[in-house]
Parts: sequence; structure tokens; C-alpha cells
Amino acid sequence: MCGVCGIVNRDSERSVDRAILLAMTRSMAHRGPDDEGFYTQGPVGLGHRRLSIIDLSTGRQPIHNEDETVWIVYNGELYNSPELRVELEKRGHEFSTRSDTEVIVHAYEEYGPDCVNVFNGMFAFAIWDTARKRLFIARDRVGIKPLYYAELKDCFIFGSELKALLAHPSVERSIDITALNQYLAFEYVPTPRTIFEGINKLPPGHLLIWENGSLEIRQYWDLQLVQCENGNRKSETEYVLNLLETLKESVRKELIADVPTGVLLSGGIDSSAVACMMAQCIPGNVKSFSIAFEDPSFDESNYAQLVSRHLGTEHHEITLTAGMMLDLVPQIAGFLDEPLGDSSIIPTYLLSSFTRQYVKVALGGDGGDELFAGYSTLQAHRLSDYYQRFLPKLIARRVVPWVVDNLPVSFNNISFDFKARRFLAGQGLPPVLRHHLWLGSFSTPERSRLLGPRAQGHERDAEQLSYAHLNACSAHDYLNQILYCDMKLYLEGDILPKVDRASMANSLEVRVPLLNQLMLEYANRLPHTFKLKGLTTKYILRKALQGLLPRPILARGKKGFNMPVAKWLTGPLKPLAEEMFSADRLKREGLFDPSYVRFLLDEHLEHRRDNRKLLWTLLVFELWYDKWAKHRAD
Repeated sequence: MCGVCGIVNRDSERSVDRAILLAMTRSMAHRGPDDEGFYTQGPVGLGHRRLSIIDLSTGRQPIHNEDETVWIVYNGELYNSPELRVELEKRGHEFSTRSDTEVIVHAYEEYGPDCVNVFNGMFAFAIWDTARKRLFIARDRVGIKPLYYAELKDCFIFGSELKALLAHPSVERSIDITALNQYLAFEYVPTPRTIFEGINKLPPGHLLIWENGSLEIRQYWDLQLVQCENGNRKSETEYVLNLLETLKESVRKELIADVPTGVLLSGGIDSSAVACMMAQCIPGNVKSFSIAFEDPSFDESNYAQLVSRHLGTEHHEITLTAGMMLDLVPQIAGFLDEPLGDSSIIPTYLLSSFTRQYVKVALGGDGGDELFAGYSTLQAHRLSDYYQRFLPKLIARRVVPWVVDNLPVSFNNISFDFKARRFLAGQGLPPVLRHHLWLGSFSTPERSRLLGPRAQGHERDAEQLSYAHLNACSAHDYLNQILYCDMKLYLEGDILPKVDRASMANSLEVRVPLLNQLMLEYANRLPHTFKLKGLTTKYILRKALQGLLPRPILARGKKGFNMPVAKWLTGPLKPLAEEMFSADRLKREGLFDPSYVRFLLDEHLEHRRDNRKLLWTLLVFELWYDKWAKHRAD
């Protein structure tokens, strides 16, 4: 895994400033501590930081073709590179390295921009075609690897992380109010925006061409869940057998490496499935890594231990104390150059740091919830249908809300009162809006109160984005539509950036075989009735793994890396929250209404309402603002 960046000047007679390119490249040293490389030729400059995984001796980047007319910087892994290499050699291409990077170079020579259609991998790469004076950039199908870009007055720039672009002196740091509004709603800034005006993210499954001073962006792939709604269904047994075959082949492909590999094992069904397939592919040679929590209400390490014993992995575990996690909170902004309000970034970072002591590559279970309907919110949609259909309107509208509003407030892990209030908040909304309200943070009325006059004209930004993805979805069933939107929003905006930033900050490459192209194609064809059956999530995955994993693992519901944020805010995090939410500070920033923030904090401190999500979303933003925006805004 690596970090890439580059500059293309509009004026072809103006050479790239190597000092700027160097600063952009070295801002991402954590992504590639093993090496750095540069290509500069007149108005073009490419920078690269390398984490050596494949072809350790000759895989340095930038890499070029035979006559040095095509140059590439690349972040990712191409899992079908051996097969592509053989095909390209048959077509007359000559290779000087064993790296998958060079396979992309020759595939581009052979197929042009359409080369992305033959790639199975996670990637973000940039190719400079000297003959055509063309910059060609592409990002993998679901956005596992990031890519930021900006069109400036004098040049076009790009990078693997936002901080690489911020290293360019011409980049402004003006907060994008639409992006801020969306961050408050979703807890992340959805693609294509970033928190700064003028800087964008290339959407997953898209390619970008910068040629003759003009920019073209087009989509080359999308999830087509309508395929599973068009009949031609197989039997349950056939789907089970096909799933096991596809999953094993996806894991096998993603084990390719010239360095030690492991698996991040939470004890959930997704990571356990990956570990199970690894144990079949490399029996007796699987290293697994998990975390235990000091707080017993958050600790699930016994499940990971159970899977490890069952599969015979070499298991490594670290216990996270409250002190370890709290010490990391003020440092979050250091490796998050864009605000991300998912508190599980903390254990993900600490697990990555621990794992990196043993291996350089680890497989994870991310993506299973989106492909196989694993989120508890999907069960809540089913319950919501029953609630609205069968409960008398008077009870649903008055009695139940009164009861829930008078429930005692608990700060335990996903307490009943917390879930009940979130559930009721979504009633009356269309499924796609209800879904993201349940997953996200501030509702539309809450954002209006928080942003005050700044919210005018932006009240519906988050809703409009949700509907834009809904309209782009070819599926007709609302469950498929929600899964599609999850792929485009929650997975790409929260889960994958969280794993990428946390792991790459520790120079660890994390691969996600459940999002391999083979698995995506399987999910396209799998009827939704085999994903969510009644209230059983991941039905087909549970069915397929019967006899391969312990029964308690298959019976588990979705839990996740939840943090005791609610408790922290009334205890050890209270001084930091008081400082970050002080009226004087918020007035100077001019973004949020200080009185409303104070109301939210007091309500939480007095145990009148659990405002953990709202306050954590704001706290992360304020920490981020101090690190990345304040010194340019003041």
C-alpha cells in the first residue's frame, strides 16, 4: 500500500516546483515508509510513497513502460495481475519487474482508459501519458482506496489524502457549508465533496482524464442489484455452494504478498468467515489479531478467542484500557485530515498499531454488512413496517412517544432508551431517509438550530444526496435500494476511510476480500430474500458457514466497535468538551450556535438525554478544525 500525488501545470512551458511536490509526497510518509520516488518532466510531477508488499526489490515507483512514454504512481493491489501479465506478454508486452504496478502500465497501453474494466483489485492510480499529454486517474469499484483532486488556477493536483493537497501553497482552506451540513447529518463528508471548497473526492468506480486543460470524469462500474430481481433464481443450496466457492477464491486471491499476512478477527460473522477461508487456503499458518476491552459491557473478545481455537490460528490479543483510548482522542485529527465522527476509529487505530508489530498485511471483514444486509437498522425497517401497520395510531403517535420520552437515560452500550428514541425519530420518514437518520447524527431540525442562519438554503442537502443515490439505483425493492445507498454512502464515506486512515497511519495494509470483484458480482445476483430473511440478517452467509464456524458465532447479531463515549463525556472527556465547546471559541469560529451546543452538553451531563452521537460529531470536528483549518481561517 502506498501514497500517491501529483501536479500538472496548465502552462506547458512552466516546470513543476519540485519543492512543492516533495512536500505533498512527504505529507503521506506514513502511507509508505519504505521508499519514495518522483517523476518530473516539464509541467508534470508525480510523487510516490511506498509500503513494499509485492516485488520488494524492483517494484519502486514511479514505473514506466518500455520506451518511457507512460508513467504511473499507484496505491493498491491488483489481485488478478498474474493472469493479466500472461495475457499481456502474449500480446507482445515486455516486463522489467514482477510488480502489479507494471501490469497496469501495460494494460493501459493495450486497452487505454478501458483497462479499468479488466482489473480486480483495490486501487487509486495516476498515469501520465507523455504522447497524449494526458493524465489518467482511476479509483476502484467501491472506493477502498482514496483519491482527492483539485483544479487550481494554475494547475491540477491530486493525492491519496487531503493533507497532500493542503501541502500545496495555492490551496485555500474555506469550509464548504454544504459539506459541513452533510457531515453533521452523516458523521462523514460524502463523496464527491470534501470539507474544503474546491477539493473533491473521485467517486468509486469512476475514472478521471485531464487533457488539454479540461477535466472529464466518467463512471465505469456500478452495483446492479436489479439483476437479482429479474427472476432466474437458483435453489438455496446452489446459492450456498456458490457463496462458499466465491468467498474462498476471493480470500485466496487477496493472500498474494511477499510479506507476512494476518487477519483482523473481531469474532463477528464477517471477519470469522474470512479467517475460516484463510485457514482453508493456508492451513496452520494463519495469524489472527483482536482486541479486548477493559469495560466488560463493550468486551467481546471471547468470540474472537472461540473462532481462533476452532480454526487453530496463531492468535494475538491486546486489551484496550480506557486510558489508552482516551489518550488517543486529542490525536485523532493528526491522521484524520477530514472530520469523521465514527468513534470506532479509536479501537481500529489501536488494533492496526498492534497488528503492525507482527505483519505488514491483514485481511478484514468489512463490506459484509452492505453485501448481505447485516446492519440492525435493516431489522428496524421491518419492525417499523409492523409498527406503522398494526399498532393503533393513537398509541403509536402519543402513548409510545410519551413512554419512550420518560424512559430513564442509560449510558450503557447501545442502551434500550437510546435505540427506542432513534427508532421513533425515524417514523414517518421514507425508508432511505429513515435509514440514514438512524445511522447518522444530527436530524434536519437539529442542524438548523446548530448552524443558525448558515443553514438557510442547506436544510435539505443530506436528504437530496440520499435521493440522488436512490434515483441512480436500478433496483426496485426498498431493501436493495437501502443496500445500494449504504454502498455509496456509509461504506464509502465512513467504513472504508476509517479503516484506510487507521491502518495506513500505522503503515499496515488492510485488504477486504468481501469486497473483491467476485463477491460484488455474487451480491449483484443474490436475491434480497437470502440476505434479510424475516428478521435474520446475513441469512445466506450464516447458512453457508454452518459446520464451518461455531454456532455462537453464527447466532450473533451485529455489534461493532462501540466506544463508551456517553460515559466519557460525563467523566474524563468533560474538560476537553468544555474547552472545545466554550462560547468564546465557537463565536470566534462562527460556525455553530454556542447556546445550542451548551444546551446539548448540559442535557447530556445532567443525564436528561443521551446526546453521545451529536456531541462526539461536534467534538471530532472541533479537534479537526484546530489541526487543519484554524490557522488558515484566523
